[in-house]
Amino acid sequence: MAGRGPQSFKKRQKEQQRKEKQLEKAQKRVERKTLPKDSSEDDLVVLDRPYILPEFMDDEPETAEDQETLTSPAASKF
Repeated sequence: MAGRGPQSFKKRQKEQQRKEKQLEKAQKRVERKTLPKDSSEDDLVVLDRPYILPEFMDDEPETAEDQETLTSPAASKF
């Protein structure tokens, strides 16, 4: 490479790296197509309502009486 200038040498290196990266990506694509899919995707469940995780739940669920006492002062103003 003695006949090339420093800029063209850098450009050639960049081109080679780009080609290598393209080759790696193409190989990964082919590999993904040939491998069977994971069965973990089939285990998905459709929810019909929000799902609250136990760590986000309150200690005691609110009852209807608790909710009435919270709303009764506001309701009496009108």
